[in-house]
Amino acid sequence: MSLEVKGEDDEAIVLEAESEPKPSGVIEVEDFESNSKVVALGSRGMRIRERLEEELSPVELEVEDVSHQHAGHAGVRGSAGADGETHFSLRVVSDAFQARGLVKRHRMVYDLLQEELLSGLHALSIVAKTPAEV
Repeated sequence: MSLEVKGEDDEAIVLEAESEPKPSGVIEVEDFESNSKVVALGSRGMRIRERLEEELSPVELEVEDVSHQHAGHAGVRGSAGADGETHFSLRVVSDAFQARGLVKRHRMVYDLLQEELLSGLHALSIVAKTPAEV
C-alpha cells in the first residue's frame, strides 16, 4: 500500500506502508497535528532521547526505533533484552558539535550512549549537525 503526501512546496512524497507486523512493545499513536500514525518510543528509546537532550541541548532531536527492520539478524538475536529495541536512527542538531568533525561528533554520541550499547543496543545511524549546517 502507498500514500502520496504533498509537502510544503507541493512536492509529492510517496510513502510505502510495510506489510510486516510491528514487534511486541511497539506502539503506534496518532499525531493529531499531521493526522498520521507515529511509532512511540519504548524504554530504551526514551532513555536515549533523555540522555542526548541532557548532554547536548539539541535544537532538533529525532530518535527513531528501526529495530523491526533488523529482526532476525544474527547480531541481534538474544542481545535485545525484553523490549527488542536494538537499532536506532538519530538526527541531532546541536551547538555542541561546533568545531568538531564528523568522526568526533559520532564519538560524542556513542560515548553518551555507552551504557545502552553495553546492554543490548546493537547499532546507531547518526546524523549530527550544527544549527548552521541545517
